[in-house]
Amino acid sequence: MAATLARQSEDAQRVEDYLDDQIGEARDLDGIDSLLARVGEQQALLQSQLEEAKSALAETEKRASTQVSDLQKHAEEFQRQQSALDRRLQEITYSSSSDEAVKAFESRMVKLRRLDIATSYLELAKEVDRLRSDAGRLLNTDPRTSLSCYSRLRFLARSLQRLQPDAEGAAPQLISNVEHETEAVYKKIRTGLSKDFQATLEKMKWPQSEMNLLGGVLEKWSEQVELLMELQEPEAGVLLANPKPGESPPLLPLEIMVQPLAQRFRYHFYGDKPTNRLDKPEYFLSHILDLLDKHSQFVADELQPILDRRDPSNEDLEAVYPDAISAFITALLPLAVNKSLSLLQQISSHPQLLSHFMQELMSFDVTLRESWNYSPTPGVFSEWKGLTWTILDQHGYFEQWLKVEKDFALSRYRDIRDAADSREIDYDGVEPGQTKPTKGTIRVNDLLETITDRYRGLSSFSQKMKFLMGSQISIFDDYHAHLHDALQAYLASSHTAGRLLQGQYSKHEAFDQRALASLCKIYGSAEYLERKMADWSDDIFFLELWEELQDRARGNLATDGSVGKGLRVDEVAAKTSTTIRQNGDDSQSGALFDETALAYRKLKDQSEAEILRLLDINVKEAIAPFSRLEAWASLAAAPTDPASLSPSAALDSILQIANVLLGFLSRVLARPSMRKMVKHFSSTLASEVYNTVMMAHSFSAGGVSQFRRDLMAVENAIDTSSGLRGVAKTTFRKIEQALTLLGLPIKRSANRVSNENADEEEDGWGFEEEDVDTAKGEPLQLVATKDDAWGLWEAEKEIFKSNEAARQALADMGLDNLSEQEARNILKRRIELSS
Repeated sequence: MAATLARQSEDAQRVEDYLDDQIGEARDLDGIDSLLARVGEQQALLQSQLEEAKSALAETEKRASTQVSDLQKHAEEFQRQQSALDRRLQEITYSSSSDEAVKAFESRMVKLRRLDIATSYLELAKEVDRLRSDAGRLLNTDPRTSLSCYSRLRFLARSLQRLQPDAEGAAPQLISNVEHETEAVYKKIRTGLSKDFQATLEKMKWPQSEMNLLGGVLEKWSEQVELLMELQEPEAGVLLANPKPGESPPLLPLEIMVQPLAQRFRYHFYGDKPTNRLDKPEYFLSHILDLLDKHSQFVADELQPILDRRDPSNEDLEAVYPDAISAFITALLPLAVNKSLSLLQQISSHPQLLSHFMQELMSFDVTLRESWNYSPTPGVFSEWKGLTWTILDQHGYFEQWLKVEKDFALSRYRDIRDAADSREIDYDGVEPGQTKPTKGTIRVNDLLETITDRYRGLSSFSQKMKFLMGSQISIFDDYHAHLHDALQAYLASSHTAGRLLQGQYSKHEAFDQRALASLCKIYGSAEYLERKMADWSDDIFFLELWEELQDRARGNLATDGSVGKGLRVDEVAAKTSTTIRQNGDDSQSGALFDETALAYRKLKDQSEAEILRLLDINVKEAIAPFSRLEAWASLAAAPTDPASLSPSAALDSILQIANVLLGFLSRVLARPSMRKMVKHFSSTLASEVYNTVMMAHSFSAGGVSQFRRDLMAVENAIDTSSGLRGVAKTTFRKIEQALTLLGLPIKRSANRVSNENADEEEDGWGFEEEDVDTAKGEPLQLVATKDDAWGLWEAEKEIFKSNEAARQALADMGLDNLSEQEARNILKRRIELSS
């Protein structure tokens, strides 16, 4: 009652709140009709929803009641069936309780399953026995059906092997028995088909030159070939599923056809026959190639169509034996392998015989690859590695052969290095215009190229890299050490601690052509081998080797750090190029001989620096008499033409070293290297002349003319001895301009000025060192120029006036190589001004 009153009170409160909300003012009473209409609509809607909810509730309650009733019925039925089942189990098993009845029933079911498995085993064994019996019985009358029985038997054997792991190794005796029966059937069928095939081959007169292919013999041969190939198809499937490098079993009919060829081969190349010679392995290898050439046409014409007609749904044979000629070569190769192994047992301890044999074997491989396009299993394996790889890798003769080749190469290298004439310069061994190496260097390079041919035919990357590093790079390193020792011996004999500290030199170093020759031999040899290594890096053989090395290095840097069998990345990088240890863009650069070439480049640079030092020593020694000459200040009148004067006697030593040293260098150095030497020689000489002669003495006009004549003689000697005209003139430009300034006439009206200015303008605006016409001119002749207006006093006034005036005066005279201070110092050497 109280709850009802409370609910009524709550409803009344809600109504009151609603009216307060809708009617807040007197004017809201005007809309009371619309308000009542809305309330009526809402009440009708709520009443409709209430009716629907009541109807849904009634329906749900009805369904729930039905489901509960059904569930009770199902439970009662289950209990009834369970009781009946327990009662039946007790009756069947004669048990007093249901639990005991269940255990007894399960035990009987286990026995039943075992009986079922045993029955299946017996049925399988019965089928195997039937297939074995049918295969043998039908072999002579219906060989194709016999092969079908064998194929079914083979399928059963493989299926049992595949399912055994899932069965936890069950039925090992059954599987063994099936495999044994399958192998026995295979041998029986193969023996029977092979016997029939051999009989057919005899009728064909195989392998005679004139074979009998008439009277249905060829058709019989084709039929038997197909039967033998059908017998081999399951084996081909195994080979595809588990490929093994270096293993390619011969096609069965070809294996039988090769047997008479093998008998003749053993007759000729085993025993005491003249054709069986240890020093002539090419005999048996050539014989195999002759067999291939003789019978390839028949194989291609008759066997290839049979291979092409194979069932497209079974691609096993097509994938393993796609080419009849390659299949024939595969059948012949065991002859070569067996004979090679037999021969190696006798010659492995004889280095020369072993080396010769391996070269012939590689040549044999190349012939099969290139002339016969041999590819035993394309699409399954990589390119055929060759018979050489089989012998060296699989039979373990590589290390022994590598030692033989390395010892031979090192022995030959030492003979070349220590030969009496190995240190003589070979002027005819290279093209004209190239730097001349020694005879020993050219012979070493020839030896290294020969070594490349010794292993070019290898197919294994690891074997090629081991040969490269163990033989060629080892010789490169040793010869580099030999040249380096020669350079160190020269340095030890020519340098002392005192001379190194004081910059002095000994008398015996000056004018010593033998010392220069020693340095040029080292320089020329290092430059020659460095250039050869660059050429080798562009060789397709070394390019492919380098690219594969890069690929292997990038792929293994993050794993085991190995690029091949027994080849660590760090070890190989130290011998070849350090770029293989990098992963960035730098890894794409580099070459196979980077480290070796770098060592030779450093040696070349060191020897070049010593040649330049030796030239400096000779220049400084030769300039001494000329620098002590005191006749420059003579007041004798200057001649009209300086060319009419004779060169100073004190100049003889300079002319001598130019003729001797530069003349020798021009015969042994390439043109770019020679140009560098001449420029350095001329630059050193110009510096010494400027500092020890021009800046150390006073000059009259006559002395300047004599100086010009001497400079002309020096330039001519350098041009003649070096064969590079114009180089000295370019280097002496500053001295020539200094002489122009130093030789200005005293009076402005003197209509004589050195044509140094004219020459300098030509030099500055288009002179080329190789311009023979220009170089042959008389650079210091006197001609009239625009500088006729300049006299000594006017030049002195402007140059000492100010820096700006000096620069303008020098520009007007065309003396662009002289600074203001240098011009003042030069003018001070003029006796008229110094007094």
